[in-house]
Amino acid sequence: MKKFLKYSGVVLAVIIALTYAFGYDYLFKGVAKTYLRGETSATIDDGTLFPKHTILAENPKPWIKDSLYNKKPLPKNLIENLKKTQTASFIVVKNGKLLYEDYWDSYHQNSKTNSFSIAKTVTALLLGAAISDGKIKSENQKFSDFYPEFDGSEFGKSLTLKNLVTMEAGLDWDESYQSPFSPNAKAYYGNSLADAVLGVKVKEMPGRKFEYQSGATQLLGFAIRKAVQMPIASYASKKLWNPLGMEQNADWTTDEYGMEKTFCCIQSNSRDFAKLGLLMLNEGKVDSLQIINKDYIQKMIAPTSESAGNYGYGIWTNYKNEYPYYYFRGILGQYIVIVPQEKLVIVRTGNDENIETDKYGHPKLVNLMIKEMVENY
Repeated sequence: MKKFLKYSGVVLAVIIALTYAFGYDYLFKGVAKTYLRGETSATIDDGTLFPKHTILAENPKPWIKDSLYNKKPLPKNLIENLKKTQTASFIVVKNGKLLYEDYWDSYHQNSKTNSFSIAKTVTALLLGAAISDGKIKSENQKFSDFYPEFDGSEFGKSLTLKNLVTMEAGLDWDESYQSPFSPNAKAYYGNSLADAVLGVKVKEMPGRKFEYQSGATQLLGFAIRKAVQMPIASYASKKLWNPLGMEQNADWTTDEYGMEKTFCCIQSNSRDFAKLGLLMLNEGKVDSLQIINKDYIQKMIAPTSESAGNYGYGIWTNYKNEYPYYYFRGILGQYIVIVPQEKLVIVRTGNDENIETDKYGHPKLVNLMIKEMVENY
């Protein structure tokens, strides 16, 4: 028995040593933050498990409620689907006013949940703000202007910020959500985002192929951070949270060195998420203040040909739908949906691990939410 324990200890020590030697030490953190908590993967509630920067909301403006606020029940079909997909919150804004909201499973108005890839669209908005501020020349500026080491590779020297925001970067990046050895897992659970993404190779000529890659938005975040010379969360507070009158401080998860995970991970409440949707609906304007350039917003929501009409600047588009729309989208079903013709914004958060999609890859739940709200409200 003693020999068994001795050899077992040696084997374990070798495994741990090899794990660190090959750069997989983040796996220990991943196990601690998932399986040891009774979870099998990341959840909308794990924001408290990581370091963070605060996105200050110093100018709160409560929503104006519509005269019909919560007076009409949701269609039965929609309620059944929302519950089946483990919805945490559901909010509807029409004509700039709060029309409906509901919460399930102990979530409430002030609950902060993980945005996941909704943060990609926020990062795209901050790119627009940095261009307006003159901190970045344009979206066509080379990434190597910020990180010269990319200028030394065949394809890296051609990489632009537009390539990053449109998911046409050509990175050697496996966008896997299941494999613990994927670059996504390393970026999410690892100590250093710089180690996770700044060493990534550009495997093919940028701008020629759409491939959804979280590493692209994280590289974009690094460029914006260097351009504005302040934490991304502070810039988001200055350019979005304060002008929009967000009601609550938000948190933006960082690595151990204080770099925000711009590919994911803003922890905020659904009412404030809805204000991001309203900003898009109003073409970058809040009241009389143009906080994001209108022309840039138009570029954001214009889908690229390489994405088969499904993606613009950090935002998903579905203009083939009966009611055309565009939307922020995060894994597990985090959505901020904008239906321009109906002056409608819908927010849904939750823990849907089995998202059903239509033939174009858009969530069926989003299509249903839009149809039911347009036709019944």
